[in-house]
Amino acid sequence: MRTPIVLLALLAVATSGGCGSADGDSGASTTTSASAASPGDALWGRTFVSTSVTGPAIPGGGPLEVAFPERNSIAMSAGCNRGVSSVDLADGIVRTGAIATTMMACPGELAGADKWMTDLFEARPTWELDGAILTLTAPGAAVTLTDKKTANPDRPVVGTTWVVDTLVTPQAVSTSAALEASAPTLTIDDAGQVTGSTGCNRFNGPATIAGDTITFGPLATTRMACPADGADVERSVLHVLDGPVTYEVDGPTMRLTKDDGTGLGLRGA
Repeated sequence: MRTPIVLLALLAVATSGGCGSADGDSGASTTTSASAASPGDALWGRTFVSTSVTGPAIPGGGPLEVAFPERNSIAMSAGCNRGVSSVDLADGIVRTGAIATTMMACPGELAGADKWMTDLFEARPTWELDGAILTLTAPGAAVTLTDKKTANPDRPVVGTTWVVDTLVTPQAVSTSAALEASAPTLTIDDAGQVTGSTGCNRFNGPATIAGDTITFGPLATTRMACPADGADVERSVLHVLDGPVTYEVDGPTMRLTKDDGTGLGLRGA
């Protein structure tokens, strides 16, 4: 029987953990179910990214990312939508429950990435952990993954040249030929100044980091005329880089998000 897949437009999955208790005389101790050792204890709280695949390749190139955010919980993505589920790792087998995924359209070769991912977990692969290396093996397929902190350590916010590769709105995360061609950049230095390019014009100004917030601006920009599609990209970039944004770094990538839901996806150069 195929594992059911639940598609959610806005993914909201709540997990809850049970706890055990025992009564007894003073001085007696009993191990509770919440603290009992499980085969997956070495995986909880870690994220792994694929470094090699034997068998059918990941459509679009992947990589496959598998996370174990908390006990008995799994999340996965093969380059397009993200899935989450409960998981049982007993006996060296990955047994997921119903997988709930986001519902982004996956362009081009990525259109097959979600099925590749769900097929892998529906096959109930075996798992083996050797330090930072996790191996998933299913009939006709094997995936070698490396702990993300080892494979892709977080880039520092300050000193890294960040290249904008996606534009974020409350409705979608998108890219375009104009964005890829213009490749806007930004770099924050130790003095709290940001410099960069909108893909058309240059800019500079203050950038103050406090906690998980960066406050940009006011920025000074050059005033070159931009082609229509380049001007659209520039407006999107400068809108986000105007005032406070929340930032999140994940390996070589960073996401900037404003309170209005707009933002930028960036990758360290």
